[in-house]
Amino acid sequence: MLRHRREWVCAMLMLCVQSLYAADAMSVGVQSAAPVALALDQLTLQQAEQLFAANNRELLAAKRAVEAAEADTLIAGQRPNPVLSLGLSSVNVNRGQGNQNQNGATSVWDKTYNSALQVSQLYERGNKRELRTAVAESAVKASSLDFKETYRQQALNMAIAYFDLKLAQDTLRIQQDNVRAYDKTLQAAQLRLKAGDVASADVARIRVDALRGRNDLRQAEATLQKAQSLLAYLLGKDQQAPSLVVADPWPSLAAEQAAAAESSWLTQRADVQAAEARMEQAQQARKLAESLKTRDLTWSLAYQHFPGQEPGSAPDTVGASVSIPLFTNYRYEGEAARAEVEYTSAIEAKEQVSAAAMAEMRRARADLQAALDKNRRFDQHILTEAQTAADAAEFAYQHGAMSVMDLLDARRILRSLQLEAASVKADYAKSLSAWRAATRQAFIPQDSPR
Repeated sequence: MLRHRREWVCAMLMLCVQSLYAADAMSVGVQSAAPVALALDQLTLQQAEQLFAANNRELLAAKRAVEAAEADTLIAGQRPNPVLSLGLSSVNVNRGQGNQNQNGATSVWDKTYNSALQVSQLYERGNKRELRTAVAESAVKASSLDFKETYRQQALNMAIAYFDLKLAQDTLRIQQDNVRAYDKTLQAAQLRLKAGDVASADVARIRVDALRGRNDLRQAEATLQKAQSLLAYLLGKDQQAPSLVVADPWPSLAAEQAAAAESSWLTQRADVQAAEARMEQAQQARKLAESLKTRDLTWSLAYQHFPGQEPGSAPDTVGASVSIPLFTNYRYEGEAARAEVEYTSAIEAKEQVSAAAMAEMRRARADLQAALDKNRRFDQHILTEAQTAADAAEFAYQHGAMSVMDLLDARRILRSLQLEAASVKADYAKSLSAWRAATRQAFIPQDSPR
């Protein structure tokens, strides 16, 4: 009985362990599959940014620039390698001149020669290595900030492409509804023509507008395909462009803190910080150029061997020497002048970048406020009244109180306002993205550019 109980307990323990392993495997599988499980036919803006961060080609190029700058720091921080020199001298090139060896035989070639071994080491003075390292480190800092700025700009382009695709989807839907409405009206008009209720000219006018609607629908389809291609390129999904469908709704009309002081955002922007890093780099480069005027020394240790006719007749010798450059013709004035110019240019570039960033924020704020006002007018008044007028025109036409021309005009006005409303919503979404990007409220990389 006890034996069976032990076997039962062991079986239960094995079952629990296997279930735990299976649960862990399932969790690992879900975690590994999560990044590739993004549905492109129901793509949100957050998911689009994930794909953008992983696959965008411009970001990959910016990452390579950071890696190259990091490699430059390794180069800048190295000391000069020593130089090993081997030399021969006093080689007798005369052949058959009666030279005899120890056995008294005449030697055809005198193989005696002097040999020398020398090791030289350049000793840099004036903190050149430290200054080179400082210049390279400033370049790495600037490159990392350039990566963040590239991310901000390209992510903003991605968001604009995302909302352009949503606008194209809405435009296509409006044009499809318009074509269906025209088809129904044309069918009804043809039945009324057979009954003698309408003139053939009115039916022809409806048919012309229906054909125009189909042309507009075809143009909307082409615009949708181009928007899909642009967004797919930014996401690195070029081969899957036809399957891209964005799912996020238009952003709500929330009042942004657009009146906040731009100076509070200015110092946090990556492009401004990159300009400051390049100014620091130019300042270190200026110090490096000045350090060139400090003379470097080259130390040398030499060993010389002098073979004689008899052992010990010509002892080996050792020696040391030091080399000092003489600045008799040139004292690196050109390098110093160029470094000074580059430092001044870096200061001016920082001021230019700061001014451009300030102008960008002000433009984004103006666009956001204008788009917000236009959206409110459309949502509260324009579309509602246009829909009411179109419904009244449909009712009046069906009851013979309005001509077909007035009906078609009412439909054109409604369709035009619907398209304009969608465009206004897209403008607001894009201006909101631009404002958040300009003020670092969005599109900030979470990972290091490695």
